[in-house]
Amino acid sequence: MTTVRKGQAPARLERDEFHRKFIGQFFDPAFEAVAGELAKVEEIAWQAYQDKRKAPRTVKAGPGFADPDYDLSIEWKQARDRLLAADAKQKDPATPSRVLVINASARNDGTCPSEMSKTWRMSNMAKETLAAQGIEADLLDLSRLTSDYDRHIHPCKACVSTAMPLCHWPCSCYPNHSERQTGDWMNEIYERWVAAHGIIIMTPVYWYQTPSTLKLMIDRLVCADGGNPDPSSTQGKDPEIAKRIELDGWDYPKHLAGRAFGLVVHGDVAGIEGTRRSLSDWLNWMGLVDSGSFGQLDRFIGYYESYAESHDVLDRDTAFQEEVRNVARAVALAVQDIRSGRVIPPDARLRDPRPK
Repeated sequence: MTTVRKGQAPARLERDEFHRKFIGQFFDPAFEAVAGELAKVEEIAWQAYQDKRKAPRTVKAGPGFADPDYDLSIEWKQARDRLLAADAKQKDPATPSRVLVINASARNDGTCPSEMSKTWRMSNMAKETLAAQGIEADLLDLSRLTSDYDRHIHPCKACVSTAMPLCHWPCSCYPNHSERQTGDWMNEIYERWVAAHGIIIMTPVYWYQTPSTLKLMIDRLVCADGGNPDPSSTQGKDPEIAKRIELDGWDYPKHLAGRAFGLVVHGDVAGIEGTRRSLSDWLNWMGLVDSGSFGQLDRFIGYYESYAESHDVLDRDTAFQEEVRNVARAVALAVQDIRSGRVIPPDARLRDPRPK
């Protein structure tokens, strides 16, 4: 049995430091009127932190789990049940075809930039085009991470790198109530990915890469590629059990495979091609299906021109607008072909000798 390596984690907070962090949430002088009440809430939070009450409300796993008597987080169990329902709906041939359109820009006019993003406009072009093709479009606006109250995509903790079975599908790392890692958006986002027959990612380039809003979601989707749907099998987060399961043989289930995908990557100076390739490689790795040459696009908008006029440049670039619509059309056609059985991804009939 391989060794579980220890010694990196920082020391737990002392009481004074915990107080400083807790009370920092209430910097507004208006909270001074309820200082006594806040002190009582703080004491409860401190006890939860000391006791590591990550999941304070649980339910027995029940039939179908490796350990039916294991205490599952109620929130995880609810998320898992919604994913099962979404998967059944996605596989039902009687339901309409659905495409998830993802706006990856962090900018919107409800926060500091005070203006909508070009990516948002492109996302709506794609949504309208899909509707014209008879496709239901679900628009996921990741810019809400910057404008909504207490909305988060918490970072991936890389459980998979300890052992794949330790990475649960859906992710069980959050919420962690003892450390106030709450408000996590991913359980809803998992459900929207599962319900979709196709995915279109619309993204600008930030410093040669995708925006952090998109990268947060990408990292948290690692559980969709090989993740363990049964936390009771690892008794929650027991690394020794998870390592043993993986070494005994793990099949790395691809929970989102078979969905069509399209990409629109835009920039103003550099980085569009590399970003588009990395996103395409990632989606292919997860088993999603390329929608063809019209389904992927990288273009500059206002190359080396002013930021101030970039929306005006997009207005004038009608060819680019039509290319965005073609991405949506390509994904719509791919979805129709996959659902009808006219197209079967070649790798669906092959066995990977290196499933990791």
